[in-house]
Amino acid sequence: MSQQPPVRSTSSPPSRPDASMSLLTNVMDHSLDEGYAEAAARRAEGAKGLPSTLRAKLGLAAALLLSAVVVTLGAAQARISAPTLAKEREQLIQRIEAETSAADSLQKNVDSLRDAVGTKQRDALRKHGGDKAELVSLLAGATPVRGPGVKVVVDDAKQARTSGGGPRESSGFSDTGRVRDRDMQRVVNGLWQSGAEAIAINGQRLTALSAIRAAGDAILVDNRPLVPPYTVLAIGDGQRLSTAFQDSVDGQYLHVLQQNYGVRASISTQDEVRLPAAPSLIVRTATPGKGTS
Repeated sequence: MSQQPPVRSTSSPPSRPDASMSLLTNVMDHSLDEGYAEAAARRAEGAKGLPSTLRAKLGLAAALLLSAVVVTLGAAQARISAPTLAKEREQLIQRIEAETSAADSLQKNVDSLRDAVGTKQRDALRKHGGDKAELVSLLAGATPVRGPGVKVVVDDAKQARTSGGGPRESSGFSDTGRVRDRDMQRVVNGLWQSGAEAIAINGQRLTALSAIRAAGDAILVDNRPLVPPYTVLAIGDGQRLSTAFQDSVDGQYLHVLQQNYGVRASISTQDEVRLPAAPSLIVRTATPGKGTS
């Protein structure tokens, strides 16, 4: 008996319940038209490039605005404070001028009193000096003097420096080409030793109590600063005084300064030298002590 092949069902699969609503489903799934979607996509792409450029422009504008505000405020503040600063500056200038004038007046008063004291001291020397009053007055620098003598001019080297070190440093000097207080001390002492009767430096009379010192690079004589060149005038037998000084140890020292350090110096005899009186005198008296038995 032949077998029958299995019978296959020809019925179609069950359809979706919403198959009849395909139009409504399509509308719900694709709510936007493709043209609208494309336009929205273009707007989105364009929006991506705008913010950076727009932000930069807005930032620049804000910075310019802030700068303008700051400059405006600064100018306004300066304009407001300018009169006050000008007034304070004028007051300060007036104060400085007043103090300077007062200092000048005090200095003139000091000079006047110093001259008066010097005059009284010179009178006392002449009055109580006895038969040696003129010699005492001369030695004390109490009176102006004149006579033959020599002129020694000492000046810094042409390219003198304000500081430095060198062979003279070990002796308290610097190899700078500048004239030091020790140099002028040796020149003056050499002239005294060579027979000078009276000496002045740059118009300032020296006495037995005069001090030549230094304050930095400046040379002071009795606490008064001197300005180079230093002109030393000495009264004495001109030719003999000149020769004796140049042959002395101090004269040779000055020659070494010329040769080794460029210090400029010259000496010449003078027919007449005029020296002023010392600006201030210190009068001292001595009395013989009582002998002991």
